[in-house]
Amino acid sequence: MKSWKLPIQTSGEGFVDITKVVHSSLKDNSSEQNGLLILFNPHTSCGLTINESYDSSARTDMEKFLKHLAPRNLAFIEHTAEGPDDSPSHMKSILLQNSLQLIVEDGEIQLGSWQGIYLCEFRDSNKTRTMQLKFIKG
Repeated sequence: MKSWKLPIQTSGEGFVDITKVVHSSLKDNSSEQNGLLILFNPHTSCGLTINESYDSSARTDMEKFLKHLAPRNLAFIEHTAEGPDDSPSHMKSILLQNSLQLIVEDGEIQLGSWQGIYLCEFRDSNKTRTMQLKFIKG
């Protein structure tokens, strides 16, 4: 088993395609060719997902959908100490995953033809999000 951390810089709210950086990180940190890569997000105001990566309008639709589900102007929001984007960011993050399990065969992450790995940032400001990765040989 091999573990490492991967910092990812975000530029405010939006979906960041991290497929290539995760793949490069795997190549840099493990010489094993087959197994399971676990990608864990220890943050509560962003999420992880696997979704359409070919057409950027699909990403835009996903971003709009989550903004629609958790807008900032909900009357019942009480958690505002860190800004108006904080509570909605937590609401959005529970709709996605905080970890992904990725099959690796012959050194390649196994994704569908149009799939990509996304870090979904829900805060307004730029952040450095540090993902934790673990590769289990198999």
